[in-house]
Amino acid sequence: MPFIDSSDSIITIENMSQKQAEFWLRGPVKGVPPLLQPVAHALLQAREEVTALMKDFKDEDLWHKPAGVASVAFHLQHLCGILDRLFTYAQGKQLSNDQLVALKAEGICKSNISVQQLLTAFNEQVSISINALMLVMEEQLLETRGVGRANIPSTMLGLYVHAAEHTMRHVGQLLVTVKLIRQPS
Repeated sequence: MPFIDSSDSIITIENMSQKQAEFWLRGPVKGVPPLLQPVAHALLQAREEVTALMKDFKDEDLWHKPAGVASVAFHLQHLCGILDRLFTYAQGKQLSNDQLVALKAEGICKSNISVQQLLTAFNEQVSISINALMLVMEEQLLETRGVGRANIPSTMLGLYVHAAEHTMRHVGQLLVTVKLIRQPS
């Protein structure tokens, strides 16, 4: 069965070795419970795509909002923050004051921040998240977890799945924003 890559070219199983397969096709992530493999695959895929996307991106373009969309800097900050917050809730904890301060700071222009700093922070957060997944006991996945100050009920599994899908949603938005910024005027 053929796959379509980001350049719209057909990739067949036969020539897939010429291009790196997406993470879900690379096999299990060592140490991550089977039911959480899709979460790990999505987070690792996001890290790989964001790293490639941000190659040669200019620091001075971090805060641009083409067509009024959220800035690249916001998306990179939010990618870190959402993983940190959702994984905190999944562990049955509430957010710390530092996490609440970081949440309020997402998207606020800081001229002294660089692409590399934001990318390093995201890559580290993905590693922290994968390590947290390795510690999960599958029998805990359906346990109720409270979200936010209102303690809205979810489950550990629901929070991890939402972390993966929310991450990929922002990777898509980041991709569009970067393309808008890079397009010639």
